[in-house]
Amino acid sequence: MPRTQRNDNFIDKSFTVMADMILKVLPTSKRAKEAFAYYRDGMSAQADGEYAEALENYEEALTLEEDPYDRSYILYNVALVHTSNGDHDRAIENYLTAVDLNPKLPQALNNIAVIYHYQGERAKEAGQGEDAERLFTQAAEYWVKALRLAPNNYIEAQNWLKTTGRANIDAFF
Repeated sequence: MPRTQRNDNFIDKSFTVMADMILKVLPTSKRAKEAFAYYRDGMSAQADGEYAEALENYEEALTLEEDPYDRSYILYNVALVHTSNGDHDRAIENYLTAVDLNPKLPQALNNIAVIYHYQGERAKEAGQGEDAERLFTQAAEYWVKALRLAPNNYIEAQNWLKTTGRANIDAFF
């Protein structure tokens, strides 16, 4: 039984019913509809913290989905799971692939920056100043890219860029 048929709360059941109705009337291929069903089940599993199940569903969706834009969102969610699991290298790899497919995905760029910033903080705490500086520079590069796409978002990143002197104070307003 698909995960979405096991939902026990009203909102999830309502979403599933609406999504199924939309899928039935959309003029898309059977393959695209199947890909969406796996993607939807992946999102549901991910929301429940069932990351292994989410990854299985996302992988199946990726085998079926042909549209680069839709694939970018699947890969973005795969990266979120890897980030949650602490597998930052795989997360960054998937975020970058998602951005290659969909260059207007500032949330992926932001998440890459967050990972680099986190790694920079860990390096700094470990007394690895040069590594920390390199990681902070990478974080800044990705935050600047994200802010160019979404200048009104990521206020904390904007503040960090300004206070660390890594961006012009008026760069994003």
